[in-house]
Amino acid sequence: MKKLVLDELNRINVEEFKQAEKTPIIIVLDDIRSLHNIGAVFRSSDAFLIEKIYLCGITATPPNKEIHKTALGATETVEWEYAKDVVAVVEKLKSENVEVYSVEQVENSIMLNDFSVSKETKYALVFGNEVKGVSQDVVNISKGVIEIPQLGTKHSLNISVSAGIVIWDLFQKLQALK
Repeated sequence: MKKLVLDELNRINVEEFKQAEKTPIIIVLDDIRSLHNIGAVFRSSDAFLIEKIYLCGITATPPNKEIHKTALGATETVEWEYAKDVVAVVEKLKSENVEVYSVEQVENSIMLNDFSVSKETKYALVFGNEVKGVSQDVVNISKGVIEIPQLGTKHSLNISVSAGIVIWDLFQKLQALK
């Protein structure tokens, strides 16, 4: 087995990415402090052709050297928009018939492995602050809350890890419906 070099990976270029059919998932980052987490979410979003990222509250925006360090150019491919008020973004998405789910630990959450998707639906996933998580205001107006099952002693995952897990899970479920 030979390890592939970059040219052998057959990746699309920036223009091809922009023209490609996107996965019907929108990411909403609310009050994310770590620039590396923001960059990592951009990179995961690029990998799975995510439609758009909303950067809300104190979440930093490109261009930024520290975001670029982990995004590796994904800020140039994935469409993004800054909005100060995450609640307004969620309400806007809901008015556009996007199903908004927070990713958090709450009463009556839907475990990720039990979450079902529909090919006719566009989804938005809200990821919150590294310490406080998704705000209760956003949880209250979300269609539901997705929780990643965890079996160890720790009670949470890093936000960029959580985003990667949930994006991958929804991506592969949506691909299975094609």
